[in-house]
Amino acid sequence: MKYDIQGGNLPVVICELENGESMITESGAMSWMSPNMQMETSGGGLGKMFGRMFSGESLFRNTYTARGGAGLIAFASKFPGAILAVEITPDKPVVVQKSAFLAATGGVETSVFFQKKMGTGFFGGEGFIMQKISGRGLAFLEMDGSTVDYELSPGQQIVVSTGNLAMMDASCSMEIQSVKGVKNALFGGQGLFNTVVNGPGRVTLQTMPLSGFAETISRYLPTPSSND
Repeated sequence: MKYDIQGGNLPVVICELENGESMITESGAMSWMSPNMQMETSGGGLGKMFGRMFSGESLFRNTYTARGGAGLIAFASKFPGAILAVEITPDKPVVVQKSAFLAATGGVETSVFFQKKMGTGFFGGEGFIMQKISGRGLAFLEMDGSTVDYELSPGQQIVVSTGNLAMMDASCSMEIQSVKGVKNALFGGQGLFNTVVNGPGRVTLQTMPLSGFAETISRYLPTPSSND
């Protein structure tokens, strides 16, 4: 399989498949394709369907296979940002923000990533429910805005605002840390909690979380009148 990521900050990944090669995608993720791409929709079992529902994904997955010759299929990002091509191997799974998964070659699996500490679950906000990408193959992931990578050594930490954590190696761990100081928490504009990521492993941060963008835009939207 060959691929080409185009479009700059409004990206699309265009994949060229050999006869018989397949891509798995989220429901509704396909943007365009050649006529010989055959689609099959499946849930993969109740357990996997429940896990996808819990992490905010669609219940069903589509598999597109090139039949009768080479095929072409494209997947576009739903939000301005970046599409990353990540090589997945059994010894190096990654954990990503929910809804980051766009498409992958066969052999790649997605599952819900549960935090080990209860505090992370109760206070982690959108950063709590994440996805684990494992197996073997190439995964295409959507990131909000631009991305910055950090390689953390064992014991090294980075403090991240909620929503800016896009991806981390599964070797990393994360926990929730309360903002110190009452005035800082109430008037600092950063919320009550931050996410602390612990190494070792690579961490990918995104510059424009969708939640923050939506909150900014909402300030400029007209308020519906009581007569409407």
